[in-house]
Amino acid sequence: MSDQSDHSLRTRLIAPATRRGLGRRPVSPPIQRASTLLNDDPAAMRDEGAGPVYGIEDLSAARELRAALADLEGAADAWLVPSGLAAVTVPLTALLRPGDEVLTTDAVYGPSRRFLHRHLGARGVASAFHAPDASVDEILVAMTDRTRLLLIESPASLTFEMIDIPALAAACHERGVLTVMDNTWGAGLAFRPLAHGVDVSVQAVTKYVGGHSDLLMGSIAVTDPTIARQIAETIEDLGWRVSPDDAWLALRGLRTLPLRYAEQGRSALIVARWLQARPEVAEVLYPALPGAPGHELWSRDYAGAASIFGVVMRGGSEAAAHALMSALQLFGLGYSWGGFESLITHETGQLGFRRAPPTLAGELLRLHVGLEAPADLIADLERGLAAWRAAS
Repeated sequence: MSDQSDHSLRTRLIAPATRRGLGRRPVSPPIQRASTLLNDDPAAMRDEGAGPVYGIEDLSAARELRAALADLEGAADAWLVPSGLAAVTVPLTALLRPGDEVLTTDAVYGPSRRFLHRHLGARGVASAFHAPDASVDEILVAMTDRTRLLLIESPASLTFEMIDIPALAAACHERGVLTVMDNTWGAGLAFRPLAHGVDVSVQAVTKYVGGHSDLLMGSIAVTDPTIARQIAETIEDLGWRVSPDDAWLALRGLRTLPLRYAEQGRSALIVARWLQARPEVAEVLYPALPGAPGHELWSRDYAGAASIFGVVMRGGSEAAAHALMSALQLFGLGYSWGGFESLITHETGQLGFRRAPPTLAGELLRLHVGLEAPADLIADLERGLAAWRAAS
């Protein structure tokens, strides 16, 4: 399904909409809402070569979205599932069996950790965790004879540690360990896991691809045909599909993804640098920021950066963090990220779910920078920091 043309990725995400030879038509494919698909004669009813036979299969918008995402990821194929979490859980379900072990970072996304414990654990699949800032050698030492799969997050959730993906993927292949990477932060633009040796690349389409905070979706991209078959069959057996309306919205968002991602990344770096210089702030956790942990790996492997990062305050309390957040007028108080709007959350409490919580200098906030003017966001944060000082 991948387009191997010589055009830039930015062009390839748009070019299919204007291709010729299809007659007069809208720029975007029609939204086909259907459970039943009719046929002209009985012999054609089970002819899968003629297209979908039932509405649970991907219709026009979903098919075009899958093709575009496969091209984005450099994949042989890509699948759509109802959420970013499902994009993680489907490969784990497809590739792990009772008696296997999955190894992942101690900073793994909270719902993914819950799935490992509550679902896979009850079905005989063990979970092990390595330090978020572990080296490749340290991660390999943490593997056992049962380790079947490494679940990668880089940067890690909340604290944004980086790991050496190319070296780690190569070492896993030598040991027969599969690799699945949650690449929502890289969005298939700043980093392409499959090109660096990862077996399965997943992302929450909810975030940057959707871009407007109005849909839930995940994508799964692979190149290996055996893994592709296992994932396709798991999705088929579970009956997990996305709605045609959501597929259409995600396809619309995908067309402008490179522009939004780059602009928000530029703004995020401006805001991060300003915060880094503030006396109330102990540390900004953002690999794209010079001097931040993981910056060297980011500079080597990434072509851009997401617009989400952590801010470690200098001391403080939950009450002071809430006062800061309440004083803000432009940053929304809400979870998720990747949309057009700026958001802030207080994350200190989430660190307690880790086996070895990090020792930070103070309260941990997470900021997502949207498409607002950076100067306006900085002025908003100035108000928030004044409220922080008053409450500390």
